[in-house]
Amino acid sequence: MSEQNCLFCKIVAGEMPAEKVFEDARAVAFRDVNPQAPTHVLVIPRAHLESLDDAAQTDESLLGHLLRVAARVANSEGLSESGYRTVVNTGADAGQSVLHIHVHLLGGRPLAWPPG
Repeated sequence: MSEQNCLFCKIVAGEMPAEKVFEDARAVAFRDVNPQAPTHVLVIPRAHLESLDDAAQTDESLLGHLLRVAARVANSEGLSESGYRTVVNTGADAGQSVLHIHVHLLGGRPLAWPPG
């Protein structure tokens, strides 16, 4: 998928609405429109990167930053004490429906294991 057709790139560019809860120079976090838990936030990089399979060694800092943003948002959402889950789906069989890497932050209720 090209960046011009990417839903998340359009959110980053301000061309599509989203309920943003955090943004900085490298990442944007916004509420999922189809939440799977009381708190369901997506953390995405501003730069287009389709999946973990496409990440290079030079992306390691960005990937770590996405997880730190997820933790910061979890804390601001009051999830740190009860717990939360972070998930990165890669590929169709894993449930990746938007080809722009994103971290799901889920919490606000007990989460079963294994997922799915």
